[in-house]
Amino acid sequence: MADNNYEQRHLETLDRDLGRFSSLERATSYATRPFMGLGISFIFIILAGLIAFYLFGNAGNTVVVIIAAGLGAYMALNIGANDVANNMGPAVGANALTMGGAIAIAAIFESAGALLAGGDVVSTVAKGIIAPKSMETASIFIWAMLAALLSAALWVNLATWIGAPVSTTHSVVGGVMGAGIAAAGFAAVNWPTMYKIAASWVISPVLGGAVAALFLWFIKSRIVYQPDKITAARKWVPFLVGIMAGAFAVYLSLKGLKKVMEIDFSTALMIGLGIGLLIWFVMVPVIRKQSQGLENRNKSLKKLFGIPLVVSAALLSFAHGANDVANAVGPLAAIVQASTSGAFIDAVSIPLWVMAIGALGISFGLFLFGPKLIRMVGGQITKLNPMRAYCVALSAAITVIVASWLGLPVSSTHIAVGGVFGVGFFREWDAQRRMKNARISIPEESAYPKEERRRRKLVRRSHFLTIIAAWIITVPAAATISAGIFLAINVYMNGPGS
Repeated sequence: MADNNYEQRHLETLDRDLGRFSSLERATSYATRPFMGLGISFIFIILAGLIAFYLFGNAGNTVVVIIAAGLGAYMALNIGANDVANNMGPAVGANALTMGGAIAIAAIFESAGALLAGGDVVSTVAKGIIAPKSMETASIFIWAMLAALLSAALWVNLATWIGAPVSTTHSVVGGVMGAGIAAAGFAAVNWPTMYKIAASWVISPVLGGAVAALFLWFIKSRIVYQPDKITAARKWVPFLVGIMAGAFAVYLSLKGLKKVMEIDFSTALMIGLGIGLLIWFVMVPVIRKQSQGLENRNKSLKKLFGIPLVVSAALLSFAHGANDVANAVGPLAAIVQASTSGAFIDAVSIPLWVMAIGALGISFGLFLFGPKLIRMVGGQITKLNPMRAYCVALSAAITVIVASWLGLPVSSTHIAVGGVFGVGFFREWDAQRRMKNARISIPEESAYPKEERRRRKLVRRSHFLTIIAAWIITVPAAATISAGIFLAINVYMNGPGS
């Protein structure tokens, strides 16, 4: 006799089993996600070595070039994981882009910048940090570049793991300096250049924060605090977008188009002025149409800055790919040059296959490991909205332009993160100022418990201190690691008695 309740009990059991499987799948996926990223990264590094073996041939230093290609791929992965957050973090934190959209845009524009406008000529000694003539042989030079590349990659990897956005340029510079000192002594280092780089630790974040805070003050005073916000926005938002367009035109002309054409500073300014005026006039009717029907409140203003913010993030990614891909493949290109010719020179052209390793590595690193630092820069340091994030992106372009004009070395990482700090600290100051002007009684900070004082800060001090500490020790840490690696290679190649 058939059980009338069989079918119902069977379905209930099936549903429970499927539920258990689904829960197990989600848990397994979450637990194995890091291992998947590591596995894909390992495969990419192996493929980079195989490509080097296929294209370099059977020359005497083929093994060295294969190792260097793997290390270049490893460095590119770390640049994608750490450095790209500076461009996309503000847009994601402001909810102008989803994480997936940001990663897709960054990958496309980083690769385009690297392949189309990057790496025409790269200094083999990281912008003149050490003199190639100080190296006794080409082999010593190659070992020094290997040590510099590996040390920089390890340091950026560690910084990403602890959640600190650091300058990949400073990491490479520290690696080259450490290997150069270990190979040829302190006299091999160009110390005036190192002093300028040390100065950039202070100059870059301070300038970036000041410019971002200045534009946020302008937006608040001219738009946000006005009785009729929409009318004020129709007047000033086209002007601000024009400034952004002009600034990025100058920025890309100076930093991102070196491979296409050589443009001096005055010509770049004229290009920027023309494009800025054009975009200003074009945006007047666009903003007027976008603002129709919007309510007179701050939330409405955020919509007007969304598209300019996305465009600025894409342009920053293009310029970053054009400039910073050399941090990954510059030492690799130097090793290829020295291995091919047996000589080492101040500047070398980067082969296309080397550039491809750098471009693909940055994209893979961004896809696999980028979200962690994007969340850090975009949402964990301070709260961003489209207007604040717009100020951060604009400060990155303007600060680089001002620094180029003054001849000051700056770091794009330090500028972007400094901009985030700048808007956060400005908001803290502005909130207190407005409360005092409104004659609202403000209790002394000491009146609050310690945990409450921390909670009331708009800039998270723990992240602030961690990032500053990482910045300070980047060059010495990378130099120390690089020197140790070089000495180990030297002992291995020449024996303990060398």
